[in-house]
Amino acid sequence: MTAWLLGFLLLSSHILGAMTAVMALMSSRTSQGAIAWILCLLTFPYVALPLYWVFGRPRFYGYVSAREERDSTMRRVLMRFRPKLSPWLSRPLGGNPTHLDAIERLAMMPVTTGNRARLLINGEETFDALFAAIKAAEDYILIQFFIVRNDELGVRLKQALMKRAERGVRVCFLYDEIGSRKLPDGYLKDLIESGCEVSAFNSSRGWRHRFQINFRNHRKITVIDGRVGFVGGLNVGNEYLGHSERYGAWRDTHLKLEGPSVMGLQEAFWEDWHWATGEVLSLEWEPRISCEECQHVVIVPSGPADRRETASLLVQQAIHSSVSRIWITSPYFVPDQGVQDALKLAALRGVDVRVMIPERPDHLLVFLSAFSFLSEMIRSGVRVFRYQPGFLHQKVMLMDSHTATIGTVNLDNRSFRLNFEVTAFVPDHQFAAEVEAMLEEDFRHCREISCEELDARPMWRKLVSRAAYLLAPIQ
Repeated sequence: MTAWLLGFLLLSSHILGAMTAVMALMSSRTSQGAIAWILCLLTFPYVALPLYWVFGRPRFYGYVSAREERDSTMRRVLMRFRPKLSPWLSRPLGGNPTHLDAIERLAMMPVTTGNRARLLINGEETFDALFAAIKAAEDYILIQFFIVRNDELGVRLKQALMKRAERGVRVCFLYDEIGSRKLPDGYLKDLIESGCEVSAFNSSRGWRHRFQINFRNHRKITVIDGRVGFVGGLNVGNEYLGHSERYGAWRDTHLKLEGPSVMGLQEAFWEDWHWATGEVLSLEWEPRISCEECQHVVIVPSGPADRRETASLLVQQAIHSSVSRIWITSPYFVPDQGVQDALKLAALRGVDVRVMIPERPDHLLVFLSAFSFLSEMIRSGVRVFRYQPGFLHQKVMLMDSHTATIGTVNLDNRSFRLNFEVTAFVPDHQFAAEVEAMLEEDFRHCREISCEELDARPMWRKLVSRAAYLLAPIQ
C-alpha cells in the first residue's frame, strides 16, 4: 500500500510538472527563464513545483484582475481628472516627437508642462525636503516606501506623520511587507492609534494569490495635498543617510515635483492603495500649477500587471533615442538581452555610453551576475565605472543634453518584470544640465573597469559569475 501511494505521488508530481512546464513555456517572459523552469519541472518536479508557484509566475494576476474589476470606477475618476490636464499638455521644443509618443504610450499618461522638478542629492537633502513638506500638509499625505526601518530616521518619519494625523490631516501609509519585514507591529500600531491609515501592499492577498510573494512594491512615492510629490531611490533607514558601518557613505538621488505631474504619482499610489485595501480614495485631482514656463514631466509607472514590459521598454527607448550620450547609474546591473544589445549598438554608433555601478556589493548574487557579460559590453565601446566612496543606490539616466530620468527602476530582471516601479521622465535642458553636473561629480569618484581587469580574474570567479547570471530570471 505504501509503495502504491508513493508511486501515485511520484506519477502525480511528474504529470503536474509536465503541465506546469507547458505553462512556463507559454508564459515565461524570457527564453532563459523558460528553459530553466522547464528543465527543472520535468526533471525534479518535487522541488521545482513549489518553487515555480512562488518564484516563476510571470504576471501579478491578482492585480490584473483587480485592475479589470475597478476599470469602471477608475474610468469615472480619470474622466474627471484627465481633461483638467488639457491646458498643460505640451511638448518641449526640438527633439524627436515620436520619442515622446512612445514614452506617453508606455506611461499611459501625458507629458505636461507647468512643473517644477527639484533635484535632491543624497539623504540629508531629501529628508529635509520631505519632512518640511509633511509638516506643511493641510489635507492629506500619501506615502509609500519599499523599506521602512524602526531606527532613528524611521521614528522621525513616524512622529512627523502622527503629528499631522492628530491635527486632522488624512495620512495613508503603504509599505511592502517583504521589504519592511523587520518593521515591528508596535511601529504600525502607533501610526494607527494616532489616526493614520496603514496597509501592507499585500502582494499575496487572497487564497488564489497566496504564493505570489515574489512580486514586490518597490515604489517610493509621497504626495502632499495633490500639489507636491517625491519619487526616487531613497527608502527610510539610517543607512540612507550614510550612517551605516557596513556601507559607509550612501549615494542616492531623489526628486521633488510640483505641478500637474504630481497627479501621475498620485494615480500610481491610488491604484496600489486600492489593490491593498479595496478602498477608492477621494483625492484632489485639480492640477496645482507651480509655474507657467517650467519643466516638462511625465510619470511612468511600471509593474508585473502591465501588458507590456514597461520598465525594460522605457530603458531601451531611452538608449535607442540617444544621439550623443546615454549615462546610466544602477546599483543592480543585470539587464536583459534587449537592453544589453541596445547599449552595445549605441556605443557602436558613436554614442558616449557610460554605466556606473557600485564598488561594494549589496546583493552578492546580483552583483556577481554583472561580471559575466561586462567584457563583451566594454569591447563594444560601453564604458563601465565603479563608484568608490560608499554604496551607490541611485537610479538615474541622462540622455544627450535634454532629458533625464529619476526613479526606482534598477537594471535587472526584478525591476523589469517582478517589481512595481515608478520613474519620472523629465525632457528639459535645464534639468538635464543639473543631472549632468551631478553625474560628472560622481564619475570623479569612480574607477573605470577594463577588459584586462575582468580577464585577469581567476577561473573560479568567472564560473561563479556565470552561474549567478543563469539565475538572473528569478533574482
